[in-house]
Order: sequence, then structure tokens, then C-alpha cells
Amino acid sequence: MHRTRQLLQSCLTRTRPSLLAKSSRAFSTPSIASCLANYPATKITTLPNGLRVATEPGVGETATVGVWIDVGSRMENAKNNGVAHFLEHIFFKGTPRRSRRSLEMEVENFGGHLNAYTARDHQVFHCQVGARHIPNAVDLLADMLLHSNITKASVESERDTILKETRSVDGMLDEVIFDRLHETAFRNQPLGRTILGSPENILTLTQQDLLDFHSSFFTASRMVVCGVGAVEHDHLVELAQKHFGNVPTVDKNVKFVPATFTGSDLRVRYDAMPQAIVAMAFPIAGNLDPDVYPLMVLQTMLGSWNSAWPGGEFSASSLVSTIASERLCKSISTFNTPYRDTGLFGVHLTTEEPELLPRLMEVVMRELTAMSYHVDSQRLHEARNTVCMSMLAQMDGNTKIADELGKQLLFLGRRVHPMEAVARLEAVDAAAVQAAARRFLHDRDFALAAIGPIASLPDYQWLRRRTTWKAAETSEGGFQKARRRATM
Repeated sequence: MHRTRQLLQSCLTRTRPSLLAKSSRAFSTPSIASCLANYPATKITTLPNGLRVATEPGVGETATVGVWIDVGSRMENAKNNGVAHFLEHIFFKGTPRRSRRSLEMEVENFGGHLNAYTARDHQVFHCQVGARHIPNAVDLLADMLLHSNITKASVESERDTILKETRSVDGMLDEVIFDRLHETAFRNQPLGRTILGSPENILTLTQQDLLDFHSSFFTASRMVVCGVGAVEHDHLVELAQKHFGNVPTVDKNVKFVPATFTGSDLRVRYDAMPQAIVAMAFPIAGNLDPDVYPLMVLQTMLGSWNSAWPGGEFSASSLVSTIASERLCKSISTFNTPYRDTGLFGVHLTTEEPELLPRLMEVVMRELTAMSYHVDSQRLHEARNTVCMSMLAQMDGNTKIADELGKQLLFLGRRVHPMEAVARLEAVDAAAVQAAARRFLHDRDFALAAIGPIASLPDYQWLRRRTTWKAAETSEGGFQKARRRATM
């Protein structure tokens, strides 16, 4: 235990000294402390061209190896929006060395599982394999990412596939609402555009568009090669040098443009829809901000609920208990989505009784505002434990760990040791949560997107006024008085 505390203090000294005063209560459970104290060290090597290689050992005879790339829809413009996702598809079409069929068969033959995804701010390609097939996986990943057949024929053949995917996603309204939320929150900016791109863009993107984007962003300084599990660090470094060592170092005319939040709303009224869907969010400061951990706790304190879950009316969350007891909606969830320099914190809800939207939004705004004035200590303790268990769950499985490792190196520039993460979480007290709520939720503009029968959804100014209710008005009686004053 003494060694655990020494490691903790060393870790915190390198990061945020103010946490040291509160670290005495960290790791109150000896089994967790012992587990984290023995967590394997992360090894990181930077190749001469700037590409980073990171590994964490694990038990068993399998590993996840992959490439995390600082590229996504946020790096696109209005003309080529959708190009990063288009490239993801093209990478699976084959290379001069491997046809599409032989690529798929090779993965099957060595018992691997190849997967990829594109996000707004990063792109990932990873492969789960047995330890002896790690060289095969790295060779295959490098061949896909660096030597794919980005030809006119492959581009044309993939358009229909992507258009079908776009139409499929358009039918998933819970996905659409978040695209609309980003669109109104970051108007006319890359972060506000969709990952898939508009159908018009998908139809007009050319081979040269894909080649230009690939040469501009798929550079060594934007790439991290990660291996987790039965992988030796020096071996992976050798493989990365062999297959990625010639990747260009410097981006070509690439400049990071900070996002600017716009307080606004985007409403699509469609009375024939069976339910109304609403998402509203406040801007937050991003991955590197000190309030990232208080916001995690705040999100958990507010909670989530679905009408199919029993017992919601007995929830420790006032938001959930009120909504569940009054059956104000079908589901509600709180989300916290940080990016490099900004992010969105808010609620997403669906209701099959749109006439209840005024009362529902009253409750939502009341509970969001209340966190700026009072934080229940018992609820705070429970929320911290919940977030802690969620963090530890991310250590379950090579692929989860690899994804967390890759993203941390891209966005934070380092690996956050689980001991540090839990210590930072344990240091979150009521004052920290309240300060974060006042900083981001109190008297702040927000973005809102709504789809469906939303005629009764209160307007923007009605909601905006309710970000400033005073502490005395967050009780039910005071709340009703405030409502009457606000509607005068």
C-alpha cells in the first residue's frame, strides 16, 4: 500500500499538484489500489519520422494492434465533407499486393478480426490476432493505409455502398438528432458537419479529392501505432519502422482551426411522427481542461432513464426520479462529448406524449440549473464510484485498452495511468462539481435540435431564461413561482 501511495504521489506531482491535498482518500478499497499499483507500464517510442509506437502487455496469447490517426470529418471542408469516411471504405477495397478478396481471406486465415471506424476527430484501424500473427497484422494494416487502390474505378464502385449507408443512418433518428445538434452548435464549421457527408458530396467526390486528403493528413506525426496484450514493445517498434518508417513526417498545409460555438436551435416539426426527439447541449472546454473529471461526475449525477427500466421513481437522481414518477418521457440520457478544444454536455430525450414537453423541459432546466447551487454529498459519492467502475471496465479487454491508449496519445499526448485517473476522480468534491456546473451550465447559451411533433416545445428564449434560476427557486414551490415570473 505504501508503494501504491508513492506511485500515486509521483503521478500527481507530474500533473496537478492541487490534487495532492485530497489524495489521502484515494484508493479506499485495497483491492483496487493493489490492482492499479500492478497495472503494466506503458512503453512509448517515437520513430525518426515522428510516428509514435505504444504498447501495454497483457495476459493470454492474443493482442490488438492498430493505427490511430488524427484525422476525421473535422479536418474536412464544405466541398470534401465525407472524404475521411469514404477513404475508410476504399482502404478495404484492396492494394497492389492484395485484392479485396485476398485481404479478407488473409485475415480469416490467421484467425484475426479486422475493424475500423471514423469519428469527427479521429480514425481507427485495428486487428485482433494471436501473438504469432502480429507481423501479419502490422503488414496488412500498413498496406491498407499506405498503398490502397485509390483509383477512379474503386471510387465509383464504392459510391452506392456509402449512399446506402447514408440512407440507413437517416432512418436512425437518434443518430440524426446528434448530427443536427452539431450542425446548429458549430454552424458552418467542420465540427458541425456529418461524418458520412451529404449525398451531394458523396456523388461528387473524385479520385483526386481522396488522394489529396490522404497525402495531407496520413502523415507520421498524426499516427500512433498501438499494441496491447501479448506484444513485445521492441518487436512492434521494429515492425512499425519497417512498414511505417517511410511515412512523411510533416502535414501539408494543414492548420488546426478552433471551433466556435453558436447558441442556437434547429427544429424540424413533423406532426406525423410517433415521438418527439430533443437534444440540447452546452459547450464545454475539451479534453485537456481540468474540469473534465467533474463533468464526468456531473453527468452521472444527473443520470439516465428509460421507461422500460423499473424503479426510476426511486432513483437518487432528482432528474430521473421526477421524470419517472410523472412519466414525462420515454427515455432521457445525459451525454458528455469532449473534443480537443471544445465539446458538448447535455441531455437527449424522446417522448411519445409531446403535449408534456413544456413540463418535461421545466424539469430538465430546473435540474441542470440546480447543480450550480447545491450538490448532494451522498449522490456525489455514488456517482464517483459509478464513474470509477466505468473507468476500470475500460481495462477489460485488449481492444478497449488499445482504443483508450490510442486516443489518449492523440488528444492528450500521453497515457493517463489508471492510478492517476482514479486519483483525479477521487479528488472531485461538491465544490468542484458545483464550479463546473456554474462555469458551463449557469446563464449560458446552448444548442438545441428537435425532430417530430414539437409544436409545444418551448422556444429558445423561454429555455434560456431558465438557465439563471436562483437556488431558492430550485425547490418545487420556488420553481413554480419562478415559472410564473418568467412567463409574465
